[in-house]
Amino acid sequence: MKPKVIVTRRWPAEVEARLQEKYDVTLNASDHPMSVAEFKSALQTYDAVLTTVTDGMTPDAFEGLSLENVRTKIIGNYGVGFSHIDVSSAKRLNLTVTNTPDVLSECTADIAILLMLMAARRGGEGEREVRSGNWTGWRPTHMIGSKVSGGVFGVLGFGRIGREAAQRAMGFGMSIKVFNRSKVPSEVLQAFNAEQVGSINELAEAADFLSLHCPGGAENTHLINAEVLARMKPTGYIINTARGEVVDDVALVEALKNGVIAGAGLDVFQGEPAINPDLLTLDNVVLLPHLGSATSATREAMGFRVIENIDAFFNGSEPPDRVV
Repeated sequence: MKPKVIVTRRWPAEVEARLQEKYDVTLNASDHPMSVAEFKSALQTYDAVLTTVTDGMTPDAFEGLSLENVRTKIIGNYGVGFSHIDVSSAKRLNLTVTNTPDVLSECTADIAILLMLMAARRGGEGEREVRSGNWTGWRPTHMIGSKVSGGVFGVLGFGRIGREAAQRAMGFGMSIKVFNRSKVPSEVLQAFNAEQVGSINELAEAADFLSLHCPGGAENTHLINAEVLARMKPTGYIINTARGEVVDDVALVEALKNGVIAGAGLDVFQGEPAINPDLLTLDNVVLLPHLGSATSATREAMGFRVIENIDAFFNGSEPPDRVV
């Protein structure tokens, strides 16, 4: 018999078709966000649960479950980040967890640079002005933004996506400074002509654009807080394509309102799709609906990567992207 698999949200049609060739698949036809009760039921019903980065696989979804009543053996996550999955519960239940690294690094880095440019050059404001019919024509003092070329691009988390973003920033003649919890190999730093600094505060003080590329999860929750924001230049910008919880959005709103920093570009939000309503009132922040990996080629590659992992697992091999 084919293993029973549930896909928690709709995936690209080509990916769903390949899954159906290989497995006994249940699709989420309505594409609704699954509830805690639905996740708990899925863990008792299916051999594999294929999640996305916005699914709430919280401790509540595992509460009351044991090795005796859990059927699931693998959670195949469609995305790099897995902080939405309660890892301690997964380990308790001997669940394998995989993710999809590599395939979305370039596209997410593209969005980071897009946000940097839009925030610095006031692209969102300008587009809204044109669409509303309020643009009165070119004038020397109209909608003056910040120069990007030649600035300091600060990278928080110098993994695959952080390095791709740095590579793009170098094309603007920017100097690269990084903070990473582990030491970055000297040959990697040399390739980017980058300097590794010793703390987040030091990076915040140096960066004209502070781009976030670290994992989410408890230890990184509100890593960017009022103290870090206060260290930044008043002409500085925060760019977040990592996870929403990395930024204290209340502190960010205050910093944006009070001129502590010049602006921000956000593709992710704490508790998304809910967004701090104060962010919606501010012109000096660019808001995108989690578009980091949103190209057809990337989303298909992510799905096929999940299939590679569960194929390996059910064939008795080690999944290539195992994280738990």
